[in-house]
Amino acid sequence: MSRIARTLQQLAAAGRRALIPYVTAGFPQADVTPELMHAMVAAGADIIELGVPFSDPSADGPTIQQAAERALAQGVNLRQVLQMVAAFRKQDEQTPVVLMGYANPIEHHDLLRGRGAFVQDAAAAGVDGVLVVDYPPEECEEFAAALKAAGLDLIFLLAPTSTDARMEQIASLASGYVYYVSLRGVTGSGALDTSEVEAMMPRIRKHVRIPVGVGFGIRDAATAQAVGRVADAIITGSRLIEEIKDEPREQVAPAAAAFLREMRTALDALPAPAQAEGHAT
Repeated sequence: MSRIARTLQQLAAAGRRALIPYVTAGFPQADVTPELMHAMVAAGADIIELGVPFSDPSADGPTIQQAAERALAQGVNLRQVLQMVAAFRKQDEQTPVVLMGYANPIEHHDLLRGRGAFVQDAAAAGVDGVLVVDYPPEECEEFAAALKAAGLDLIFLLAPTSTDARMEQIASLASGYVYYVSLRGVTGSGALDTSEVEAMMPRIRKHVRIPVGVGFGIRDAATAQAVGRVADAIITGSRLIEEIKDEPREQVAPAAAAFLREMRTALDALPAPAQAEGHAT
């Protein structure tokens, strides 16, 4: 059982929802990420999504795009992101870490270091899962098999526009959790309609047998709590990045922790979820 699956299983057994913050690696300062990761765990994060900086992101709104540009300007690349994960692992062997990003940095890494190097290097660094926005399921069966062999989970996105056939296709390859994109558009765009999320969940759970996390539009504790009534995990990114982007280095970790504590408190105030039909954790 992967670290992600074990964490989510333990949370489900305790009647709790997972809190999954997203931060861009190397932002706002190139060397702050491992310290920031530890602070987020101390504030109640259960899994960390670490964004790999990329120059041409297709799913990210202005906030995360700017964070990536700032990290890239400081020389942060995939190799350094893996080093950050390895540094985090020196003190934390329990908290799952998911790399979220795009195909280009992965393929460039393999081009430089040899076929399959990314999967090997990610596993060696202590990565637990990978979400590649522009790897659709029909084009990554070989990649999925390589990750599985290395003990890593492959996480996919679902959208409000996903068909039943697409959900079935993703369910056949996904592991760890599935990330439901609750808004049409890019990260940080629009206001979240929690009733739409609530209406979509039964349909997703008919096909997906692993936990479902909801992201895009989770900007405060109240929204996190509302979505937490129907989701297994809450994913927050753009607003967290806004909270830390202008902080001096010594205040980055405390600012992130203060933001996440409010969400953690709101999620923990929810009653244990009823077991949904067709859903197994």
